[in-house]
Formats: sequence, structure tokens, C-alpha cells
Amino acid sequence: MNRKENFIAGFVKENPVFGLYLGLCSALAISTTLDNAIGMGLCVTLILTASNMIISAIRKITPDEIRIPVYIVVIASLVSAVEMLMAAFMPQLYANLGVFISLIVVNCIILGRAEAFASKNGILDSALDGIGMGLGYTFSLLLISFVREFLATASWTITNPFNNQVILHVGLSFLEPFKISMFSTSTGAFLTFACFAALFAVLKNKPAKKEKKEAK
Repeated sequence: MNRKENFIAGFVKENPVFGLYLGLCSALAISTTLDNAIGMGLCVTLILTASNMIISAIRKITPDEIRIPVYIVVIASLVSAVEMLMAAFMPQLYANLGVFISLIVVNCIILGRAEAFASKNGILDSALDGIGMGLGYTFSLLLISFVREFLATASWTITNPFNNQVILHVGLSFLEPFKISMFSTSTGAFLTFACFAALFAVLKNKPAKKEKKEAK
């Protein structure tokens, strides 16, 4: 797989949420609004890219026996730094994301890419992998939150995380009587995820089926 293919794999073929089913706890819990999805997506992308680069840089001097603890220390340090910056400059977003920021340390996407990719490849390739997978994760959160926020509130709102001023608000007042509050709950999260996971499974299997038919 070349760099371009590896970079775009995180969007459909190896999408961390809908394809590999990683990081589902945070994806389902915080995807109630677009603000939360953007905030968590950017945090994971930043930490994933930085951890991939650091782990790639030290991969040749890290003994195999302690590589996992080393990876966790690197990831935990980055998460702590991002968490403190968010608490200082984006307090509302920090409060909304809550404990799920700290849980990025044990997010299977980050530790999985460190073990499966960064520990075996160069810094540039690892950085591209981190950005691609992080954007794929963000894309997944945006899809889920786009549906959930609209069905639950009949509107979409994006605010500035630094001063909480509304940047964009799109509301369809005539649909307000038909709001489905269930989509702001865990039940709505699972239903939305299931629909998108099924769609991505179809998209992933379509090329394979086409090749199988051509082979016949």
C-alpha cells in the first residue's frame, strides 16, 4: 500500500469507527452535537499524529519487552498536555467532552496504530497514517453527530470553542414538532452507528464482489 492509499484508507476501507470498530465508546457517547464531534476529532487526530511520529522516531531504541508501556507513557503525556490546554483555553468544550478526553490514553485507535504501523515505519509515513486515521475518525463522528443533532433538535449549531459564540446555526422550525429526542440518548447513538456501519460494509464489500464477478 503506497502513501496515498494508506492516507485515504482511514475514511472507508479501514475507517476506525465504521470499519475497524475502534474507539466506539467515545464515538457514541460524545456525538450528540457537531461541536463535540469536531472537538474530540481534532484532539484524537493531534494526539494520534504526534504519538505516531514520536513512537516511530524511538522504535529502533525501544526494547520489545517494554514497548507497550513506552507507547502508553508517550500517549498519556500527549493527552495530559492537550487536556490542560483545553481546560485553559476551551473550558466549555472541555466540560462537554468530560472524562472522554482522559480516556484517549486507552483509545484502541491510537495504541493500535502505534503497534501496527508507527513501530514498523518511518516518521513521515507514520505522520501521514496518523493524520489519515485521525481524519477518518473525525469524519465518522461528524456523520453520527450530524444525524443525531438534527433528529434530536431539528437544527445544527457550531460554536467557537474559545468564546462560545455561535458561528453557524441552521434550524428548520417547521420540523420541531417532529423532533425525536431518543437520538440524544445512547439508543439513538447505537441506531445511527448501526446504519452507518452497514453502509460502510456495503461500500467495502462492493469492490471485492466486482472483482469476484470479473474473475468468473
